[in-house]
Amino acid sequence: MDEREKLRKFRELDDAFAEALRELERPDSRLDIPTGPPVRPLEDQEPEMDEQARHQAFERQLAALMQDYALPAESVKDLLQTLQALGRIA
Repeated sequence: MDEREKLRKFRELDDAFAEALRELERPDSRLDIPTGPPVRPLEDQEPEMDEQARHQAFERQLAALMQDYALPAESVKDLLQTLQALGRIA
């Protein structure tokens, strides 16, 4: 893809984003924005879950998010390693 095509696609995306923001700011706006189910911590979902069940539930949620956001496993691994190095996760 040449630079002109990239710039055109970026402008289209930027215009669509700006339009969506304007729609959100309108008080009478009735956009149908898919947000998915509410996200709750695993601890709140089933307090009696054992460690293995929690681990499996976490892996399922992570896989679903990776698919939704089209993230490759390597990118997620790099992110987790960075967060761990910064002390943000155990």
